[in-house]
Amino acid sequence: MYFRKKSFPYPYLTTSAPTIHPLSMKNYLVLALFALVCNIVTAQTGIDWGTSVDIAPSSFGGQHPRIVVDASGNPIVIWTRSGDESLMFARWNGTGFTAPVKLNDGLTVANASWMGPDIAAKGDTVYVVMKQTPEADTNSHVYLTRSFDGGSTFSIPLRVDYLADSVSRFPTVAVDDAGHPLVAFMKFNNSFLDSRWAVSRSFDYGATFQTDVEASGWSSPGSEVCDCCPGALVSDGATVAMLYRDNRNNIRDTWAGLSTDSGTTFSTGFNLDQNNWNINSCPATGPDGVIVGDTLYSVFMNGASGTLAYLSAFSLSSQTLVSVDPLTGVVPGLSQQNYPRIDHDDRALCVVWRQVLNGESQLALRFTQDITQGLPAGFDVVDGSGIVNADVALANAKVHVVWQDENDGKVKYKLGTYSPVSTGLATPAVGKSVVMAPNPAMDHTIIRLVDHSAFLAEVYGFAGNLVYASTETTMLRLDTSEFQPGTYVVVLKQAGRQWLRKLVVN
Repeated sequence: MYFRKKSFPYPYLTTSAPTIHPLSMKNYLVLALFALVCNIVTAQTGIDWGTSVDIAPSSFGGQHPRIVVDASGNPIVIWTRSGDESLMFARWNGTGFTAPVKLNDGLTVANASWMGPDIAAKGDTVYVVMKQTPEADTNSHVYLTRSFDGGSTFSIPLRVDYLADSVSRFPTVAVDDAGHPLVAFMKFNNSFLDSRWAVSRSFDYGATFQTDVEASGWSSPGSEVCDCCPGALVSDGATVAMLYRDNRNNIRDTWAGLSTDSGTTFSTGFNLDQNNWNINSCPATGPDGVIVGDTLYSVFMNGASGTLAYLSAFSLSSQTLVSVDPLTGVVPGLSQQNYPRIDHDDRALCVVWRQVLNGESQLALRFTQDITQGLPAGFDVVDGSGIVNADVALANAKVHVVWQDENDGKVKYKLGTYSPVSTGLATPAVGKSVVMAPNPAMDHTIIRLVDHSAFLAEVYGFAGNLVYASTETTMLRLDTSEFQPGTYVVVLKQAGRQWLRKLVVN
């Protein structure tokens, strides 16, 4: 290893703790202990859980799994095998997970339990990014492989970074509304100094990438980023957020660099954390986030007041931090929480994290069907032994969870379902409910809801004039051959809800 700071997760043992309400503390303790003793999943969130499934035998490895869903809401999973530094892939085919395949095509891939390749998807377009090893070699680069059929086939890895004499690590990927990838990575000079986060974006579905731009460095002129902590990239409309752990004179809080021009430039940045955690070694754990409406929600670990996982809410319109709250607070027997991950589907939102209670690792989860109303207090213990890290994906009233299990060296999967509750609000919905491709369109685009249900489609021109309207039973093949080149707004309406999408016609 070539890290100049400590590269192993900090033990995170502390005696200090924030004050929480005694009744809340009792509820959390009883819940956690009940799950631990009975070895079952609690039902605090209203999610009905199935049984855990092994995605593949241990011979395929089981490190650092990541999960997304395809256009039909089926789970797609990547992970790494440490023995030969391979990147593995499997997808749900309707009855089970497919046999794992390697995506690294001869490259050796940087991996560990706390970091590794990343994946993002929009419909059946899937992007996976990886860092070639050895990481410190200037001839080792960041690569992307892509699939346009939900993971049935992938391209050979395509190089993303062009860094001259620099070094890169920790690639992460997001997808914009048109289906193009944005890739972020940590960047250093050739002496492994001047650590910073850079973002490179593509306008041709990953075939080529633009020159990268810096997205970090907002806390002070002399700040660097925490050089052993992965980051996360979030894209929604023209807003792109680069979430990372900062290092300002050993203050290791979580920050976000913000772009309002789809990741072309990053003009400002904000502290999402404000715990002022002062530690002189790198904790090797990074943030994750989603954008729901006007709010950037982020999750991260901070050890300033006990080793806790936090959820913060940041208003993008007012550029103010609305709240920063621990996911559970500190309870007796809880020694650490780490590796939180977050996902959403419209206003439904879910957070998972690893915690250790009375010496036993657990996979914990909090969930709400409407994050604008906040997170309910209860949490589920999805699994109660051998948890290393985890990830989560939401779609179609289903919660997909994967985790690395140190007991048998496998990647585990569990499915949860819930009954959607209507909010009664006819507000524009966000998230992964709509599939529209290709976009930009030449002569047509395919539009459907991921649940394949009926909807009313309306298309408006730049001046607000209605140019098309139709009621569809499952899918719309919109003929754009007679449309003037330009930008249109597509409005889909269904049962008191509506979705707004931008359509570009070339």
